[in-house]
Amino acid sequence: MTPLLLLLACTADKGPADSGAVDEVALADGVTLTLDGDSVVLTVDGRELFATAPGQAIQARTVSEDVDASLGMWRFDRVDQVDVDLPVVGLDADGDTALVRLDGGTLRVESDGSRSTFTLAVDTEADAVAVPVRCDADATFYGFGEQHARAEHRGHAFRLFVSEQGIGRTGDSWAFSGDEYTAYFPMPWWLDARGFGLLWQTDHRVNVDLCATDEAVAWVELMQGDAIVWTVMHGPTPMDVVGQLGDQVGRPKAPPAWAYGTWLCMQGGIERVRAQVAAAEAAGIPATVLWVQDWTGRRENPGGGYGVQYRWEPDEVELYPGIADFFAELKADGYRIVGYVNPFVDRELQHWDEMEAAGMLPLHPETGEVYSFFGPRGDMTTADLSNPDTRAYIQDHLRAAVVDVGLDGWMADFAEWQPIDAELAGSDDPAGFHNRYPEAWQRLTREVMDELRPDGDWLMFARSGWTGVQSVAMIHWAGDQEADFEPEDGLPTVVPAMLTMGMSGQPFVTHDIAGFSGGPSSEELYLRWTELGAFTPFMRTHDGDARDENWRWDTDAATTAHFVRFAKVHQALGPELQALAADAAETGAPIVRHLMLAYPDDPEVRAIDDQFLLGPDLLVAPVLTEGATARDLYLPDGAWFDVWTGEEHTGGAWITVDAPVGSPPVFSRGADRTDLRGIE
Repeated sequence: MTPLLLLLACTADKGPADSGAVDEVALADGVTLTLDGDSVVLTVDGRELFATAPGQAIQARTVSEDVDASLGMWRFDRVDQVDVDLPVVGLDADGDTALVRLDGGTLRVESDGSRSTFTLAVDTEADAVAVPVRCDADATFYGFGEQHARAEHRGHAFRLFVSEQGIGRTGDSWAFSGDEYTAYFPMPWWLDARGFGLLWQTDHRVNVDLCATDEAVAWVELMQGDAIVWTVMHGPTPMDVVGQLGDQVGRPKAPPAWAYGTWLCMQGGIERVRAQVAAAEAAGIPATVLWVQDWTGRRENPGGGYGVQYRWEPDEVELYPGIADFFAELKADGYRIVGYVNPFVDRELQHWDEMEAAGMLPLHPETGEVYSFFGPRGDMTTADLSNPDTRAYIQDHLRAAVVDVGLDGWMADFAEWQPIDAELAGSDDPAGFHNRYPEAWQRLTREVMDELRPDGDWLMFARSGWTGVQSVAMIHWAGDQEADFEPEDGLPTVVPAMLTMGMSGQPFVTHDIAGFSGGPSSEELYLRWTELGAFTPFMRTHDGDARDENWRWDTDAATTAHFVRFAKVHQALGPELQALAADAAETGAPIVRHLMLAYPDDPEVRAIDDQFLLGPDLLVAPVLTEGATARDLYLPDGAWFDVWTGEEHTGGAWITVDAPVGSPPVFSRGADRTDLRGIE
């Protein structure tokens, strides 16, 4: 420990020099910073939006950890930790800026009237900084990027770090299963139902303890020792807060009009795809997008299952000879063609040698060789996207995919596996670049489309992210759920994922009908997932890993009829969805909305994460439990009409409704939806 750390440690229990004093600085009209004893309090128009916990000091921490990595997930075991308190000493005003003097640092606070920014400078070397946020009795914690376990996180402790989510999310094995908080798209951000939010501005891992260990303190530990910045969004409504978040981090691009039709997964080669398209047309499915993920070729996934080759060139030998002509044929019939790309580089395929020779791959810090790992295709690595030559190389291939092959967009998959200790050509902070890698990947693909299709006539959907990905994103999907009803990683996790993404600045969301991993999927699962898909902004199928065994829309006549009906329901919602998307592009307002956003003063809605509002007026309560033919749901204040029966209900109450397959609970606020009821 340095002499300064020893000195601070010896004085860490010393109280503030002017303990008990109350001082105040006006930061902007109606915005004040108050020193209330040892607590720093931000007040806006009489509302206390942020306060450090009384009796707790900000801490500078020296830590040592054992780190393991496996299958795109990481384990950080804390070996040692030394905490040094930085108690409050006093408060000074520098014009309209507040300077909170700490014993060991300075906290600078500024405001523009709608947001207040805190900048913490620590005088000593540290590996991490921890901020104790006061946890009031009515505090709530929504958001944190995409989260699958729940929408409101009070009482939980977890880390925020881009990773694979794991298979099953049971916590049985960190290296395979993951747990309920391993996430593709985490984000150090939360929204409080009282109408404010906190964004912790860092590229590094963040650990949060949301009143779990101490019910009076929400600890936020940022794994960096330099300047720490966080911003408080003032609101005053939760929806205002989401808009203010978008003002700071950016907003995704609105998808084109054709994206609001049904997307059908089509793969297996020219003859199989042609037959599937003919079957869909004969059934009357109103499809607008064909998702041909295996345009690069087929591979077998570990343990079996249908996978795709990880490259940026078409398979014109086995599956798609004459691919450009075939895609032109499909597009002439009115379809748009979407493919698949990811940033992996496969040692067995054509890109590796060329990219290695040109210095486009990350290097291992100990060996100086290419940093490889065991991935979905065996020995692989990720492209070094910090290198402008790498980005140009991949973009050349993607341009060819658009211009020569005819793709109208792609699933921009993965981007979670970037090693955290690699030597990179364009970054000396590999741990921070790891979390920004999804943004770099999506930016690269978007730049190609912005160049070739400046009118916005293209589509991209991705699964990974961190703060700032919103500025380059289009659509995010909820990731690789298991093809089952299990609450840890199956169908029930889709709704919290969509809700939390919406509250974290991503209003354009979708999911795989009916899951990806595991399987085979059942008839009931496919029917229920189809119902949810119809009331999602973008209705999209996936064949899943067990493609040849999974239940599909064309498995039997009854399933086809069910799918056609709900695809038509989705089609009928198209104009509303496009209007909501246009508004979301301007304001950030989620399309799939937590009830709290519309009813922030109703405490009954705060813990609900298995139903949602689609826009302002449709309440959707999907059936997420196997075998269920009824479910309980909450109707907020107002008059609500059952979409399938026309029966009117008075809100502000819990009700139990019948919900057989084909009639998922959907209610319209203030008006009967005979247009949806009449669809057969």
